Amino acid sequence: MDPGSDDDEDAIVIGAATSVLAAGYAALEVYKTPVVIPKPPHVNRERAREDYMDSILYGSSSYCIDQIRMDQTTFFQLLNTLTIRGLLQPTIHMSVREQLLMFLQIVGYNLRFRVVGGYLYRSTETIHRYFSIVLDAILKLYPDLIQLPNGVTPREIRNSRRYYPWFADCVGAIDGTHVVASVPLEIQGKFRGRKGYPTQNVLAAISFDLKFSYVLAGWEGSAHDSRVLEDALTRPRGLQVLQDKYYLVDAGYGIRNGFIPPYSGVRYHLKEYDDNPPQNEKELFNLRHSSLRTTIERGFGVLKKRFKVVDNDPFWDFKTQVDVILACCIIHNHIMGIAPNDMFMEEVIQEEQSETPNVLTEQASYTQPYQTQSERRAENREWARKRDAIAHAMSVDYMQRRQSR
Repeated sequence: MDPGSDDDEDAIVIGAATSVLAAGYAALEVYKTPVVIPKPPHVNRERAREDYMDSILYGSSSYCIDQIRMDQTTFFQLLNTLTIRGLLQPTIHMSVREQLLMFLQIVGYNLRFRVVGGYLYRSTETIHRYFSIVLDAILKLYPDLIQLPNGVTPREIRNSRRYYPWFADCVGAIDGTHVVASVPLEIQGKFRGRKGYPTQNVLAAISFDLKFSYVLAGWEGSAHDSRVLEDALTRPRGLQVLQDKYYLVDAGYGIRNGFIPPYSGVRYHLKEYDDNPPQNEKELFNLRHSSLRTTIERGFGVLKKRFKVVDNDPFWDFKTQVDVILACCIIHNHIMGIAPNDMFMEEVIQEEQSETPNVLTEQASYTQPYQTQSERRAENREWARKRDAIAHAMSVDYMQRRQSR
């Protein structure tokens, strides 16, 4: 063997080992060198919070409505009502405007507390605490903003030849709507009705100016509408109907004192009269009954469009779920008293117009006396005769006007 070749091999091995040691040493030095992560720029949270709220409350009206579901004027009037009455008070931690704005964003978009906390640089616990404070304050406005009718013929009826004088004693419409509920697994069966998932059955009376005049929330989704209505009528401060006045209801409630449904087995929905006008007095009554009762559908439609929390999965306990529905109805009435024709109302009306065919076509005392079953049946028959009288008189007027054309 050539001694020179051995020397070459040794040199190669030594060179390779040196390279490995050098690379290892370099890597070790890099590992030992501390990594400096640059700090984020300092944020003045209080200033950023104020700027965020100012952008909503002093920006464009459309942006404000999009963010808190009402315009600036409506917001500040609600804020004034809550503060003047002492229902909301500022603290060293949070102003009243931030408390209300935060609440409206949560119910408007069904936002989680941590999300809103991120917007306002607040902890989840802080948002949760003030959400409960504002919720309690809003609920105390129920007697002021949700009131039973006073018995005066509604302007929407009085000024319409289609409805007056036939529906002069009608004070509104009643129906139920199902709202998604989150309840413990062991009781979900009671809350699962026709929707197939747990819901709460919310009964509401709505006047023809689209304000809620009564709301009862919290019934299980499996409860029949007539059972919920019976509960509303028998509560100490429940739903009450003035003497000789009535609400329009659907056929599921049945005819009874103060509630008139359409005729059963007769065309009812507006689309059934498309290019096919009513042929008799019962059909004419049902057509106009249906047209008037769209008030309840429109009211629920606006409520659900404005407050996403009404139609999405809730993330709090059931009592809070019930209270939130009531609070949304209260805020809805406040808005309807100040800015009734905002973007949400316009959207619902446009949807109705695209789906609806062109059809040719002083405060009294409330009493709820006890009645025997026979007395109730007799009273129901009397109300059925009243419905017949309305339908007949309406039909006579309808035919006379058609002949005079």
